[in-house]
Amino acid sequence: MSTVAFDRTHTDDLIDYVTASPTPYHAVRAAAARLERAGFTAVEETAAWEAAPGGRYLIRGGALIAWYVPEGAGASTPFHVVGAHTDSPNLRLKPYPDTGRAGWRQIAVEVYGGVPRHTWLDRDLGLAGRLTLADGSQVLAHVDRPLLRVPQLAIHLNREVNQSLVLDPQQHLTPIWGIGELDGDGVIDFVAKETGVDAASVVGWDLMAFDVQAPAYLGRDEELLAASRLDNLLSVHAGAAALIAAAQGSPSRIPVLAAFDHEEVGSESDTGAGGPLLANVLDRLVYSRGGSHEDRARAYAATVCVSADMGHAVHPNYSEKHEPGHHPMPNGGPMLKVNVNQRYSTDGGGRGIFAAACERAGVPWQVFVSNNAMPCGTTIGPITAARLGITTVDVGVAALSMHSARELAGADDAWMLAAALGAFLGE
Repeated sequence: MSTVAFDRTHTDDLIDYVTASPTPYHAVRAAAARLERAGFTAVEETAAWEAAPGGRYLIRGGALIAWYVPEGAGASTPFHVVGAHTDSPNLRLKPYPDTGRAGWRQIAVEVYGGVPRHTWLDRDLGLAGRLTLADGSQVLAHVDRPLLRVPQLAIHLNREVNQSLVLDPQQHLTPIWGIGELDGDGVIDFVAKETGVDAASVVGWDLMAFDVQAPAYLGRDEELLAASRLDNLLSVHAGAAALIAAAQGSPSRIPVLAAFDHEEVGSESDTGAGGPLLANVLDRLVYSRGGSHEDRARAYAATVCVSADMGHAVHPNYSEKHEPGHHPMPNGGPMLKVNVNQRYSTDGGGRGIFAAACERAGVPWQVFVSNNAMPCGTTIGPITAARLGITTVDVGVAALSMHSARELAGADDAWMLAAALGAFLGE
C-alpha cells in the first residue's frame, strides 16, 4: 500500500473522463477539451504549421497527438513522448446490423480485440461511435442508456455451464434490443434520431456497444476503482494531465502526448502506432522551425518515449499464473514492464529514466515481468521503438480483469502515474 497522500481530485476527473469516452472518438474529444481549457489550440494536418511556442494538438479519427513547444526550443531539440492508446476490446456493429431470430430483434456485431466473451453477458449496453453523413462530415453518437443485452442461457438449459462455457462469437454474442419482426426502422435510423441527424443522410458508421454501468470506487476504504475501459483510458487521461502540467513549467525537451487507436488489434492502421502519424508530426515540428535532416536525426537520437498501458496486478485466486518474484499490487505506484523478448521495450537504461522520473515526482514504482510459462502481451512500446528508432520504456498501472467489460485498479495509482509522467515530460 502506498504511503503517498491520496488525491481524489484526479481520480474523480478520471471517472468523468471514462464516462464521457465510450469510444476512441469520444476519448480524443474529451482529452482535447481538457487541453483546450489549458490553452492548447487545434491544428489541421492539411494546414501550414507555425513555429511559435505554445501548445497544439491534432485529431485524426480515434487518435490524438498533442505537444507543447517551449520558449527557446531549437530545430534539434529532442522530444519526450508519452504514448498510450484510446481503444478497448468490445463489440462493434457490422455493416448490415439489423438481424433477429425466433421473434427477437437483434444487432449483428463483430468482436473487436481480445475479449473475454463471458464478461459481456447479461450487461446493459449502450451504443456509441460516429456517423458519417452524405456531405462527408462526421458526428459523434452516444446513446447512454440500456439499449442492448447479450443474454446468457439459463442454467436449466445448460447444466454443464459451471464446468465448461464455450461461447461462439457468431452464434452466442448477438445482442437483443427488442421483440418483433424487423421493420423499416433499424438501429442506424434509431441512432441517427437519437443523435439529431436525418437518417437518410447517414452513409457510414463506426458504432460499438459499451457497458452503461458507471465507474465506482470499491472496497471498505474505497481504495479501488471499478470501471470499463481503464485499459487504456486511464493512461490517456494521465498523459493529458502530465502534458498540461509540463506546459506550466519550462521543459528542456518538447513534451508530446501520442494517443493512438487500434492497439488492441495490432496497431496497423493510419491512426495506430504502426502507422506514420507520430513520425509525421515530429518531423513537421523539426522542419517548421527551419530544421534539416541532420537536425531531425539529432532530435530523434535524444528522444525518449514512455509507453503507458495497463498491466497485470497479482491475482489472489490465481497467484500461480504470475512470476513468483514479481507481484505488482494496486496502489503500489506505476510499474515498469519488462520482457527480454521485446514484447515490452524496457531495458536497463529505460528503467533508469523512469525511476528518476518517479523519484522527482515523489511516487513509488514497481516491476512487472511475466511468468516464464505464460505468454506475454505487448504494447505500442516495441512498435514505436522500431518505427521511429527512439529509446522507449514500457510502464503501466497494475489492474485485475484486464480486457473484461469492467476492470479493477487502485484508486490512487492513476494520479501517481500522471505525476510520474508529468515529471518525465517536464524535465
